[in-house]
Amino acid sequence: MLTLKLLREQPQYVIDRLAVKNFDAKEIVEKILDADKQRRAIQGELDNCLAEQKVKAGQIGMMMKSGDKAGAESVKQEVAQLKDKSKSLDEKLSETEKEQNALLVLLPNLPCEMVPLGKGAEDNVVVKLVDNIPTLPSDALPHWELAKKLDIIDFDLGVKLTGAGFPVYKGKGARMQRALINYFLDHNTAAGYLEVEPPVMVNEASGFGTGQLPDKEGQMYHVGLDGFYLVPTAEVPVTNIYRDVILAKSDFPVKMTAYTPCFRREAGSYGKDVRGLNRLHQFDKVEIVQLALPEESYAALDGMVAHVEQLVKELGLPYRILRLCGGDMSFTSAITYDFEVYSAAQGRWLEVSSVSNFESYQANRLHLRYKDENGKTQLAHTLNGSSLALPRILAALLENNQTADGKIVVPEVLRKYTGFEFID
Repeated sequence: MLTLKLLREQPQYVIDRLAVKNFDAKEIVEKILDADKQRRAIQGELDNCLAEQKVKAGQIGMMMKSGDKAGAESVKQEVAQLKDKSKSLDEKLSETEKEQNALLVLLPNLPCEMVPLGKGAEDNVVVKLVDNIPTLPSDALPHWELAKKLDIIDFDLGVKLTGAGFPVYKGKGARMQRALINYFLDHNTAAGYLEVEPPVMVNEASGFGTGQLPDKEGQMYHVGLDGFYLVPTAEVPVTNIYRDVILAKSDFPVKMTAYTPCFRREAGSYGKDVRGLNRLHQFDKVEIVQLALPEESYAALDGMVAHVEQLVKELGLPYRILRLCGGDMSFTSAITYDFEVYSAAQGRWLEVSSVSNFESYQANRLHLRYKDENGKTQLAHTLNGSSLALPRILAALLENNQTADGKIVVPEVLRKYTGFEFID
């Protein structure tokens, strides 16, 4: 959430920066500033009313001591009227603050200056390309056919048990899932990330804190009876560990990693691009999260990008890194780098990770702060990245590593986790 201070001091700057995200903020910014003027006027009136009330309360005591009971009774009536007025003003203030906050959450985060202009994915900038694309056998199969042939993923059984987008992993397919999760977690903890195992359901306050609510409630699975939400990513519970926390400068950087199943409704997704593992409603993902000092968050972002790149490299997959344009960025991000791996049998790039800096946007919603060297409270910066999402990684591994004799070669870095070199 953007700060009121920024909106008061640089409203045109906010409008201009949000235009990079193709977001017309002028009307909302004007309404927020109008509401802010009203709120401050009401607050001033309320403060004066309470101050007058306090003075008159003191007068009552003095009048009672001097024996002026009639005067004291008259002032008591004035105090009662002031109390009624202050109560009304307090209610009005609360309502104005609610209206202002409802407008504030409609504004996305400002994109940083490095974000390129653009309307959609076609305008993203490729900042690195490693195109070691394998030459496949002439009878190479896409991963959904390989999975069926090798009996390692059962999409039809998932439909029976739940519905489309909920596959069942079997045998070596299940073992590959476990191997990837353990490999990713081990890689992350070796780099200094603290492993945590969070709940996979969160409350509304957690969804609001990281910006999923109220923006993405239509994409989240809601457990209506209890008001909980199934996590769309481990980012939500992990970052919220530090909601309403004030840190010391010496606490930074805070680095955490977590594995969770993730749940996304993906409403409106259909067609050939969502076949097999390309787009699921439930999938496994390992996440990395950092809390950083504002002056160190972009160095932290570069480190996280390099960290994710090393994972993809060690799996031997062709990959590219994209800097997302304004029109393709998330509501909460200040800058995002996407990692895509090449799926040789499908002949297309598949997104497997997003690494983002949210600057102070999430921290403002979370009330995540720290004390600076002068003892003043400041907002921290938050970052996160997929490290990695499993479905499309597995899809690319199956397709790119298939051999002429129908086997799948397991990457060397995974073999100590799988216990086998081939899927056959």
